[in-house]
Amino acid sequence: MSKTSRRSFMKTTAAVAALAGAGANRLIAKPLALPVGLQLYSVRELLPTDFDGTLDKLRAAGYTEVEPAGYYKRTAAEFRKAMDRAGLRCVSTHHGLAEMLAHGDERIAYGHELGLSYIISPSPVRRVASAQGPLDLADWQWTAEQLNKVGEKVKAAGMSFGYHNHGPEFGVEKGVIFYDELLRLTDPKLVCFEMDCGWVAAAGRNPVEYLSKTPDRFPLLHVKDMKKRADGEFESTVMGRGVIDYRPILRAATGMKHYFIEQEEFDMDVIEALRLDAEYMRKLEL
Repeated sequence: MSKTSRRSFMKTTAAVAALAGAGANRLIAKPLALPVGLQLYSVRELLPTDFDGTLDKLRAAGYTEVEPAGYYKRTAAEFRKAMDRAGLRCVSTHHGLAEMLAHGDERIAYGHELGLSYIISPSPVRRVASAQGPLDLADWQWTAEQLNKVGEKVKAAGMSFGYHNHGPEFGVEKGVIFYDELLRLTDPKLVCFEMDCGWVAAAGRNPVEYLSKTPDRFPLLHVKDMKKRADGEFESTVMGRGVIDYRPILRAATGMKHYFIEQEEFDMDVIEALRLDAEYMRKLEL
């Protein structure tokens, strides 16, 4: 293991360990009282070949809310009809920020017909589209400006707009964490945040720290457990089999209105793994 990866691992381990003790005195309605949601990226390999059948299996596995990450060539009316038939509700959806800037009116109209409450962007934009390499601080500041711009249009349509993180948001330049800059520069009236707790922890940060400071900025959470691979990197796993203790996280998430389980990698049958994920969240005691 290189010195850099060792430092990253130690930093991540410390952050994950801190999750177990932080926020112990905070009170929140048990997440079990909330519907169990799923980010449909989890079944990206199943939906193209058996769309309706997969939705039925998800409902049987215990899910009642979903967040699409693509519509599989279906109109909004067709997509909503399929969800209604399966007994699922689309609460939120994902569209890249560049996509929203270029085709926002179309995506907003689709979301409105689908009955969405939230449109979420899981990707930033560059000041110079042709630039290469990691985004710098100015790019993240530019992203915040564009988020506000799109957020104003989405709000006018009666929905909320937000941003979903991965790992690069927690890079640092000039002592500034990019994610902190997004929070500082976006208007709370126009832009909310969907925290992917797994990627926050994998980046060596503590979700509880952010949720405790500004809980109302985080009405949505992505819930995923993470385990370390042989190469020292992290990947998602079945809830309860990784390194993240969600009890302090959910105690701190006093602004949470919906959560979506997301599992990106599988070492067993996908539907069975997602059934175990849903069962874990239903039984989790805070």
